[in-house]
Formats: sequence, structure tokens, C-alpha cells
Amino acid sequence: MFWVLLLLLAWAFAGTACTRLCLASVRAAAVDVDAGQERDLTLYEAAFLSGGPARVADLTLVSMARQRRLLLAHTGWATVVDPRGRDEMERSVIGAIGPEGQSRIAPVRTAAATADAVRGLADRLVSAGLAVPDGDGSTIAAGVRRVRAATLAVLALGTTALLLPGPTGMPRELIALWFALPLTLTLSCLAIARFEVHPYSRWASPAGQRLLGALTRRVNGTGDERTYLASVAVRGISAVGEPNLRAAFAHRDRPSRDQPSPDHSPSDRSSRGRRPRRRAFRDR
Repeated sequence: MFWVLLLLLAWAFAGTACTRLCLASVRAAAVDVDAGQERDLTLYEAAFLSGGPARVADLTLVSMARQRRLLLAHTGWATVVDPRGRDEMERSVIGAIGPEGQSRIAPVRTAAATADAVRGLADRLVSAGLAVPDGDGSTIAAGVRRVRAATLAVLALGTTALLLPGPTGMPRELIALWFALPLTLTLSCLAIARFEVHPYSRWASPAGQRLLGALTRRVNGTGDERTYLASVAVRGISAVGEPNLRAAFAHRDRPSRDQPSPDHSPSDRSSRGRRPRRRAFRDR
């Protein structure tokens, strides 16, 4: 009768996961009543709700590059052209590049995504009910992940019960039917969640997702600069049309022994990862 213990464990996994998903949905619906009413998202807010802190950093870099205030070379280097940031996000990017005015793009993206300006933006969105707290396990997306894990656990436990050696005291077909009950529960919860609250966002609350949808509908078809940046905010670097700009973000650093330095010979600097010539600041 060891299979009964496995069945009880399967019910525990399935019941706990489905209950927590239902509670997360109720909490989200309660917060969602008045959140986001009568307000528009800024591009930075849209970027955070779509892709989190990393998306905000990418949007800032693309925006500055298109305004010719930042040079993003296809070799993976970022060079400051205008050191005067117009907002706190741009100042964070310039600060991440450093006093030399030049740095690899990858560490700049990482530093800008963890800057105080991005954390402040996240706090404001969470307070407004548009974003979910970072690392909060009570969100719908986290609940769905738990139900998926419970589904796999039920399958594993059921398979183990069916493969037990020796007599089980019950036909194995009936054992399979018993395990089919918690499996049906988890699959039903996943199906309902997909139709009722899909897509599951790691960053945006249901109210934030509605505002993202409204932003997308408003900017579609206008073809201006804000439309372009809104596409980058919502879709990420895949929305960037310029090949050189996309190559700058796609570039991967080589091992440190292969990276050039200012003291290397011209032939070394002609490699694929060479450092671009530094441009003078406009205000000098």
C-alpha cells in the first residue's frame, strides 16, 4: 500500500499549488480595481512593465543613440558624445560608462539596470498597483509556475506508483485512475489561468498589462519617434531596425586576453573587438 502514500503526496502538491494560484488571482483582482485609472504610461514605465530593469537600460541606450548623444559601436563599445543627461535614467547610463566616457556595452547595461533611478521607478509602479514586487512569490506568474511543477510531480509520483515491484493490493489501472484525479486538478487550473489571466507577466500586474495594451494600440500606425521607442520598450532589442545598433547589443565580449588595449599595435586594434575612437564631448 505504499502507493497510497505517494497518492497523498501527489494530492498535497496539487492542492497546495492550485490553492496558492487561486489566492494570487483573488489578490490581483482586489488590487486591480482602481489601479492605473486615468493615466498614461511613460516609455520608461512601459519598458519596466514589459521587460523589467534590463529593458529600461536598453531603452535608454537606444534613445540616446538615436539622438546622437551616445555612440554604440557594432564592436560592443559605448562612447559618450553629450555628457549631459536629460533625466535620471540617462544620467545613470552616463555614470555607468564612467569618467573616461567610454566602456563596453554589456557592463553598462548591467550597471544601469541596477541603478537607483530604476529602483525608484520600480517602487513607484508597485505603489501604483501596476507592477508586482520583485521576487514576490504570491504573483499569478509564480502561482502558475508552482502548478506546472506540481503537475510534473504528480506525473512522477504516479509513474513511481505504477512501477512499484510486487503486489500493490489494487489493479494498476485503478491506481492510474486515482493519480489521474490530482493531475486533472492541476491541468484544469492551468487551462483556466491561461484563458482568464494569460499572458503571465513577471513584472506587470493585470492593471499594468492593460495599460501596456492601450499604449500599443495608441502608437500603432503613427510612425514617429515615440512609436519607435515604444516598440523597443514593449518588444526589446528585437524591435530595433538599424543593423549596426542591433549588432552593438548582440556583440559578446571575448576573453580578456583577446581584448585590445590602447597600447596594442594597430594590427591588434584592427580585430573584431577593437575599441572605437573616442569622440570629443560637445561641451568641450
